[in-house]
Amino acid sequence: MNRGILHTVVMLCLLVFATSCSNFQKLLKSNDVDLKYKAALEYYEKEDYYRANQLLEQVMPLMTGREEAEKARFYYANTHYKQREYMLSAFQFRTFYETYPRSEMAEEAMFLQAKSLYNDSPDFEQDQTSTVTAMESIQEFLVRYPNSQFATEANKMFDDLSAKLDKKAFESARLYYRVRNYKSAVVAFTNFLRENASSPYSEEASYLRIDAQYRYAVDSVPNKQEERFMEAVDFYQAFIDQYPDSRFLRNAEQVYTSTQSELDKIKKNNPSNS
Repeated sequence: MNRGILHTVVMLCLLVFATSCSNFQKLLKSNDVDLKYKAALEYYEKEDYYRANQLLEQVMPLMTGREEAEKARFYYANTHYKQREYMLSAFQFRTFYETYPRSEMAEEAMFLQAKSLYNDSPDFEQDQTSTVTAMESIQEFLVRYPNSQFATEANKMFDDLSAKLDKKAFESARLYYRVRNYKSAVVAFTNFLRENASSPYSEEASYLRIDAQYRYAVDSVPNKQEERFMEAVDFYQAFIDQYPDSRFLRNAEQVYTSTQSELDKIKKNNPSNS
């Protein structure tokens, strides 16, 4: 394509864009509700969600009591969702199904509210309050619509969020281990294992608890060491009972051997305790 043709194409595109913007601005200033609503639907079908959103926002308050009001509100909520404005879409979808609980779109609106909150859930390193809120919303949806066409996806979303909370709890416990606060690490791993028994991180947490307890015992005052080494032995026994083929088994056995060695030293130094 030579420069002349390219220049012409660019100018035509700019002209079309300018005309489109001019028409849209006229629509925004118009007092014709039906014209605005019709244009909003056209923009929506073209996936121009920003312009559809702007027009629907203007006409919704003027459509109260009209048959089209229900569809307008659902589409308005969805324009926020399509633009990834998830907190806004969550609010608008909830408003929709509370306003129109018998609507044919109420089920989808409730699902999309939950999905909006799911999409807004932050990475596991951040505060997970909104993740818990999303899980509660998904549970509410599944209770109300247990046989929904969206149930499979909703269950998967719930599992994803649950796994995120698992990882958050595990990493929080492991942080104590990494900074060598072994006493707190043991407590945190124990709480994690009690509250997240089926977590994919439970096996590693169980191993790290053994090692943390061993290290805690090593750093303890002499008159507390035997008791704390024995706790490491108890943790090892629980670990091998539950994970006999664990990928951490060799490391756990090394910690156990070191623990027994320390206990043997204590008995030699304190024969009266034998």
